[in-house]
Parts: sequence; C-alpha cells; structure tokens
Amino acid sequence: MGPHPAVAAIRLAVRRVLHDVLTDVQRTDAQRADLWRPEAQRSPERVPARPSHPHPPREQATTPLVLVACSGGADSMALASALAFEAPKLGIRAGGVTVDHGLQDGSDLRAAEVVSRLTALGLEPIESVAVDVGRDGGPEAAARDARYGALDAVAERHGAAAILLGHTRDDQAETVLLGLARGSGIRSLSGMAAVSGGPGADRRYRRPFLHIDRQTARKACMVQSLPVWDDPHNTDPAYTRSRLRHEGLPALEKALGKGVVEALARTAQLSRDDADALDHWAAQAEASVRDAAGLLECAKLYALPPAVRRRIVRRAAIEAGAPAGALFARHLEEVDRLITGWRGQGAINLPGKVVAQRQGGRLVIRQGC
Repeated sequence: MGPHPAVAAIRLAVRRVLHDVLTDVQRTDAQRADLWRPEAQRSPERVPARPSHPHPPREQATTPLVLVACSGGADSMALASALAFEAPKLGIRAGGVTVDHGLQDGSDLRAAEVVSRLTALGLEPIESVAVDVGRDGGPEAAARDARYGALDAVAERHGAAAILLGHTRDDQAETVLLGLARGSGIRSLSGMAAVSGGPGADRRYRRPFLHIDRQTARKACMVQSLPVWDDPHNTDPAYTRSRLRHEGLPALEKALGKGVVEALARTAQLSRDDADALDHWAAQAEASVRDAAGLLECAKLYALPPAVRRRIVRRAAIEAGAPAGALFARHLEEVDRLITGWRGQGAINLPGKVVAQRQGGRLVIRQGC
C-alpha cells in the first residue's frame, strides 16, 4: 500500500521542484566549466555575458544542498518531511533553517523545538537564526523583510542551491486579495511566484505547494504523526492577513460559493503571465524612448500603451533609489500625468527621496535633496 494521498501529493510536488533545482545546478556547472576551457573550445550559447560565479568548476564530490524554511507550522513541517524523504533519492543534501522573529514570548524555545523536529527528520545542516524586526512598512512587511534577509544570509553561508518555502494555494489566494485591496496593478494580482530570487540568485526560492491547499498539508502532517505549531499571529485580528483568512475569504465563499480560493490562485497565474509579457515589452521599448543623453522623452513615452509606459517609469524610479515595495500605483499615476496631462505642474515626490519632474520635454527622475 502506498502513502496516504495527502503525503503522496506533497512528495510529488517536492520531487518535481527538486528535479528543477538539479537541472539548474547542472546548467550552472556546465557554464562554469565552459568558462574555464580555452576560448576556442567554448560554447558561446552557454557562456553568460557576466558570469556571477567566475570560479573553477565544482568538484563532483560536492552535492547540491537544498534548505527548507520551517516555522514549525503544518505547511512547512509537511514540506520538511517531503524534502527529507525525496532529496536522498536524487543525491541532494537536505537541510533546514528556522527564523526566530522575537515577536512572542518564548520564541527562542519555539525555534529550538523546530530545530529538534528537523533533526529528527534527518536534515543537515540546520540553523536557527534570530532577527530584529523593524517597523518599516508595518509589522507584517517588516517581519517578512527580516525573515528573507536571514534566509538569504544562510543560503550564502552554506552555498545552498535553493530554499523551499511552504506557501500554499490558500496563501496565494490571500496574497491576490491583498494586492487587489491595494490597487497596485496586475503585478500585485499575480501573487507569489513559484520561483523567485534573493541577492545574486534569481531562482533561490521555490514554492512547491502553490497548487496544494492548506488542508492537504495539515492532513499530511497528521497521518505522519508530525507535531505542528499553530502561530497565534495567524488568528490575531490585529493582522490584515489574519482578518482576511478568517473573515474575508469565508465571507466570499458564503457569497460566491466554493471554489473562490482555486479561482484566485488561477487568476494569480494568468496575471503573472500577462505581467511578465508586459515587463518584457517595456524592457525592449525603453531604449527607444531615451535620447542621446539617456533621458526619457515625454513625447515618445506618450505614444506607448499606458501599461508599458508606466513600467518604464517605475523602473526608472527604482533605479533612482525609490524602494520597489513602497512604490504604488498612485505614485506612478502622478508621474504619468507629467507625460499625458502636462499643465506646468511641479515636481512629484516619490518614496526614497526620489523626485520626478518634466524639464524641456524630458522626464527627469533623480534623487532629491
């Protein structure tokens, strides 16, 4: 008899992601090896323009390491158990990391318990990292920034090929609704990517469970007798996501019927496909709207579709120093009016002390005083 259907589902999801990680590692190793061949023997199609790792090829004795980020909750414990089961069969080392945000009494003891549980699963190495959570962007955003900073540092320290995150289809649906509430455009509606990156590693984070519901992960833990911890913050109405989870989504399902979560997750994928295509279009169009000095020409920007134009403006603002997470649709709309509704208005102040203004038919975006 095979494993319980819930266990089989999470293992299959992890197995697929691990195969993808191996493919990426093999491709990277081939590129590194190519760089160290004599120039005449290199394969141009495999040589990156600016190699991020200009080192000799790794020895075969070094096997890839994949880490699981684990809070001790049902989603991440199910993920950790599946990684521990699947990784050895593919010749992958499996480790874990838990982040102590220090936001609750006894959080250090909770982190120690998670380390003990990961050890019992056979994961190695395992790290517990304590972080200081700031205040920028609100408590949830600040905790997220601190957590990803810690995960990036652990990945760099151990040379991990990937970090697995336990976000489920339910988390994806919540993220789409939060993006909708902010009115931040199609990119917010695209939710979380199945593959995303950290500094210098654009494919570091993998989310195997985006097509698996939260209940399946919890069931997998139950049938495997895996102890789980239910974070009280997840039921605290002081947090926006908690209110959405326990009040907003149930109200939507009551009004619209079952299937809301699945529909929102599907919307995320469709929105991501559209957003990626528009980003590609904007990247190609940007050079054509700059003058010889590299300044953006308002007349040429005006001729572009609004979705493409605003992406170019957003990228210019970020390059000037505006934090991407603080740059909202309302900011871009104000800057866009300098292009499409010019009436002699003054400079627009953007996050990060960035200023946008129109000068001589050019859109100038720079650091202010």
